[in-house]
Amino acid sequence: MKIKEVNILIVGVGGQGTLLASRIIGKLAGLYGLDVKLSEVHGMAQRGGSVVTHAKIAERVYSPVIGEGCADFIVAFEKLEALRYTQYLRDGGTIIVNTQEILPMPVITGAAEYPSDAVKTLKRSYAVISTDALAIALKSAGNAKAVNIVMLGILFSKMGVTLSDAETALAACVKPEFLEINKAALKAGYTL
Repeated sequence: MKIKEVNILIVGVGGQGTLLASRIIGKLAGLYGLDVKLSEVHGMAQRGGSVVTHAKIAERVYSPVIGEGCADFIVAFEKLEALRYTQYLRDGGTIIVNTQEILPMPVITGAAEYPSDAVKTLKRSYAVISTDALAIALKSAGNAKAVNIVMLGILFSKMGVTLSDAETALAACVKPEFLEINKAALKAGYTL
């Protein structure tokens, strides 16, 4: 791994696998002998609410929470969630965003509008990698639930992690019967 110290904010909505993604990042840090602290904020996750996970990796980590302006990467499993958390990105950091839309309750009820230009807005101010991770998950793994793993593949590639090490961390966190599907999704994201 090229980076010896990295702060990663993972954002999405309940059910998208942000917590599994953070556990895989934790296992990866362990492979490199690095310290890792994870902090999860679930909110109303069971109802499709916002879920945020802080992952801090370094030789020694003293606090589990990433401060505003300190995230090297924001990995957003849904594009509105990327907009919500941009204040955490450091100068020169990167947002990796899935272009999928999951409508929040205020949009469903008509009380608010979903921003039609979320990715375009992000690209005006930040370094952004946007992709349709849902389509990639369906094509590579045949499973919509693999979006989180596609996104991790992109992240790990940008971090300079080898695909072999990423697969080892993945294997430590997913059930054996789902490993091949997830490996396919990881590789598809990694090789984008």
